[in-house]
Amino acid sequence: MKISIFGLGYVGTVSAGCLATDGHLVIGVDPNKTKVELINQGTSPIVEKDIGEMVAAAVKNNQLRATQDVHDAVINSEISLVCVGTPSQLNGNLDLSHVRKVCEQIGAALKEKSDFHVVVARSTMLPGSMRNVVIPALESFSGKKVGIDFGVCNNPEFLREGTAVFDYYNPPKTVIGETDTKAGELLMQLYAKMTAPLIRTGVDTAEMVKYADNTWHAVKVAFANEIGNLCKAEGIDGHKVMEIFCQDTKLNLSPYYMKPGFAFGGSCLPKDVRALMYKGKSLDIDLPLINAILSSNQRQIEKGIKMITEKGNKKVGVLGFSFKAGTDDLRESPLVNVIEYLIGKGYELKLYDKNVNLAALTGANQDYILNHIPHISKLMASSMEEVLSFAETIVIGNGAAEFCNVPNELKSGQVVVDLVRIVPNQSGDRYDGICW
Repeated sequence: MKISIFGLGYVGTVSAGCLATDGHLVIGVDPNKTKVELINQGTSPIVEKDIGEMVAAAVKNNQLRATQDVHDAVINSEISLVCVGTPSQLNGNLDLSHVRKVCEQIGAALKEKSDFHVVVARSTMLPGSMRNVVIPALESFSGKKVGIDFGVCNNPEFLREGTAVFDYYNPPKTVIGETDTKAGELLMQLYAKMTAPLIRTGVDTAEMVKYADNTWHAVKVAFANEIGNLCKAEGIDGHKVMEIFCQDTKLNLSPYYMKPGFAFGGSCLPKDVRALMYKGKSLDIDLPLINAILSSNQRQIEKGIKMITEKGNKKVGVLGFSFKAGTDDLRESPLVNVIEYLIGKGYELKLYDKNVNLAALTGANQDYILNHIPHISKLMASSMEEVLSFAETIVIGNGAAEFCNVPNELKSGQVVVDLVRIVPNQSGDRYDGICW
């Protein structure tokens, strides 16, 4: 394919070298005359393993050239990759002036082009940037409409300095956020030989994926350092602890626990986090990440309460209030906190949880239910139907299978607050999910 790449910095140069090596005809574009001259001399403007040799070979084979002429690059390519910088401002926001300017220039060139052209943002930008900056600039300066006259995609990169060429050819995933199918199909051709999962989604999701990835990497570093600081104070080998930690790919390094939803609870997580916080204090070690976990969890409980109270209904039914489906354990269940708050504010409640009902009769938690939270046990209904016939606001508190059809069987005036995403892709005026 014929590809133009805007911005010959780190991402742009690596992309140019790799795409040209793959046999594509690549035109690099940069306002910096020195970078353009270096590329045309077969010299990489960045220092990165293998890329110098790739650029030299690509230029020699006439697969790669560079220019300052935006019009030339757009007219003579099918796809334009935007790889310009998005530096931080003092307040933490991003400076998108380079992105906006390049998109205006590309748009002006598209005005004179009749062929369908795809503009792909590889620059890292916050969610909403494509729709609020990239697309408006392209449409305004081209006089054309996205999805009809030209296509737009967001294609985040996952390159690490020092191993960028390896990462390019061995990505963990390839994400294409597309405004239209035609644009996504054209961009997919660049990655036809990749063996990594290829994921097609919306542009907003693709923008956010990059930030989820990088923030998670930052959290991992901070977490490992805080565990390491605790270990050192206790004379424990922190590297050995984390080495063992990382061998667990069923729970620790896995999708488990990584789904947005309600707060955690139960007999282990809150207790153990508190204990580790106490240990840090007793050793006079500051653990800002670990110390923030319970307060973050409390914010999610408060968010759930706000969602329920904002519905304006006084009759509330709760379906599932053990800390997770398939258990009768109410110890530190965040749903119990929600229920107790609503009772205190004068709401009328009916509660149903099959496992908790059984526990109240014969289970191990019988004493806790009947003696520690008797005010809650008195509100328990014997069936889900009893709750549904009573409630104006229905709260789905855990993922028990029997609750799956509830959002589709609402009576007039009823609304659902879903804390577990009981079924995917649910929506509507009478449905409210806590993180979706």
